[in-house]
Amino acid sequence: MENSLVTILGTTATGKTKLATQLATLIGGEIISADSRQVYRGMDLGTGKDLTDFEVNGVEIPYHLIDIVDPGYEFNVYEYQQHFFDAYNKVLAKESIPILTGGTGMYIEAVLKGYRMAKVNQNEALRLRLNNKTDEELVEMLLNNRVLHNTTDTTNRDRILRAIEIDEHYRKNPELLQDVPKIKSINFGIRFDRAILRNRITERLDQRFKQGMLDEVQRLLDEGVSPDILKFYGLEYKFMTQHILGEIEYNEMFNLLNTAIHQFAKRQETWWRKMEKQGTRIHWLDGSISDEEKIGFILGKLR
Repeated sequence: MENSLVTILGTTATGKTKLATQLATLIGGEIISADSRQVYRGMDLGTGKDLTDFEVNGVEIPYHLIDIVDPGYEFNVYEYQQHFFDAYNKVLAKESIPILTGGTGMYIEAVLKGYRMAKVNQNEALRLRLNNKTDEELVEMLLNNRVLHNTTDTTNRDRILRAIEIDEHYRKNPELLQDVPKIKSINFGIRFDRAILRNRITERLDQRFKQGMLDEVQRLLDEGVSPDILKFYGLEYKFMTQHILGEIEYNEMFNLLNTAIHQFAKRQETWWRKMEKQGTRIHWLDGSISDEEKIGFILGKLR
């Protein structure tokens, strides 16, 4: 191969992992996940994690960066990048082909664009200075002085504060930013017609509830994971926690969650378009064609 990495990306519910696993069986590959929530142990149905996806005809394909930290830990893009390169080098050392797959745009970009980052500790003095500012004022600060732009930073106050903290550290200490290897990747994306994707998202959500997704959240609460932490993880964990605590009824929870996942999928699509505008080439696959056709297309490009 001309490239040292194959990347398969796409929005939620597009079948990325299944396709990546099928490809891995044919080219001697191993999967490296790019999912910001599947790093957490015990958060399975709520994150769409299904370890059987990594099996083909009873044979498990090696995978990395799944189930590596406990719920409650605040995993971040800097740590993801470090873990990725560890896994990437291990795969290459075995003379296998690393296949990066997932839907967390920030993680994928951190790899493909080689973000220069540094470990940033919490800055209590800065947080004290910002304590009296409104969320709107904090967002304005963040957008005016941004080294790395991640739109999810503005979803709650804790994330806004953390983003400002990281941004200020980078601006004041540019010499601490670490150089990372440049990786040559060939990138594929799965894309469905919008109406089809909406149906896939809703059907998948209904199926996960039938499989016991609410029970998973109740178990996490029973194990001591705080409701605030689960709400912080957003989407499924936010709305299911609200339902379990009696804050919203079941039907309201399902409808709010379904809408939120559709909105999340739109944000993912926006992220891919932004990547392309900034120079990342993505070979798009029509999600509606057969898996055999998808694999054939990818193999043709790899050759």
